[in-house]
Amino acid sequence: MALLSPFVEEICEELGLGPELLFNLNLVLEEAVTNVVMYAYPEGEVHQIWLSAEEHNGCLVFTLQDEGAEFDPTAVPEADVTLSAEEREIGGLGIFLIRQIMNEVSYRRIDGRNVLTMKKNTVG
Repeated sequence: MALLSPFVEEICEELGLGPELLFNLNLVLEEAVTNVVMYAYPEGEVHQIWLSAEEHNGCLVFTLQDEGAEFDPTAVPEADVTLSAEEREIGGLGIFLIRQIMNEVSYRRIDGRNVLTMKKNTVG
């Protein structure tokens, strides 16, 4: 996790993106990576997680991959944020945040890997 923030900062600096977008991207990617660390593998096991970033015509594309348990975050029902914390089920807010901040989120299972693609428009 220690490498995540400098990775995002370097990307934002290279592309000339502002501090608000930097904050939001850090939030989203930390949430996505934390979900993999916490839930994809049995506790105590160490595994690799791959995160790549590409920029195409004003769209920043992050791809997060792991070989953990199959999980499609796009299939999780929307969190009901109108309920109080006591009424709301535990979990799902991270995925809610990712959906709110990113312009597009998609999931595929490819060759035993979870592949989560998150796109954010950086212009307009």
